[in-house]
Formats: sequence, structure tokens, C-alpha cells
Amino acid sequence: MTEELIGQTLDGDVTNVTRFGAFVRLQDGQEGLVHISEVANEFITDINAYVKAGDKVKVKVLSRNEKNQLELSIKRTKDKEQKPGLFINTRTKDNTFEERLTMFLKKSEEKQIDIRRNLKNKQGIAKKRK
Repeated sequence: MTEELIGQTLDGDVTNVTRFGAFVRLQDGQEGLVHISEVANEFITDINAYVKAGDKVKVKVLSRNEKNQLELSIKRTKDKEQKPGLFINTRTKDNTFEERLTMFLKKSEEKQIDIRRNLKNKQGIAKKRK
């Protein structure tokens, strides 16, 4: 019965939230852990911003660990909805990321040039003008 659950997406209730994850009770009464890294597709510092005790969540059953406990994931239930087909160009009309990256690289180069120039001046290697 337990191997049948692996890979399935089920509904559950959050019973407890800790700093390392959330415990979820499935409909059949089994309880498992959603590790903090399996809650969302971004870095999480405060899990309470995403789930709270008593919330109803959809979870995917990943596996059972050595202690026979369920390992669950919330973020993997959304993978199919978010990922388009392979090799599809998903560029948006909004090029703000590319513009930001270009500006960052330009500023970074300018800072590196200033640092090298100041370092040479401190070392006395600067070219003397005639």
C-alpha cells in the first residue's frame, strides 16, 4: 500500500510547522514531512510566509525514508503547470532582466577599472605625464 502512494498527488492538512519544514496529514491518516526546500521554487527564510498549521495543501509523495516516514513536496505539484515544452523560447516582451544585467556588467567593469587604477597609484606604478 505504501509503494502505491509514491508519485501520487494528494490533498492534506498541515498539522505542524517547524523551521525545517511542515508536517502534513494525508486523507488516509498517514503523516509526512514537507522539507522547507520542497515548499516553493525559491529560497525560503521563513516558512510561515508560505504555510500555516491548519492549511489545506496539495502534496506529491516523493518516497519513504529509512524511518518509514513519508517525504512530501508542495512545489513539485506545480511543476507540470509552470514548465512549457522543451526548448520553447519563453522570452517576454519585458526586457527588464536583460537591461538590468547589462547595467550591472557595465557598472562592475567600471568599478574594476577604478580599483585597478587606485591599486596602481598606491603601488607607485602609475604612469607619469610629461
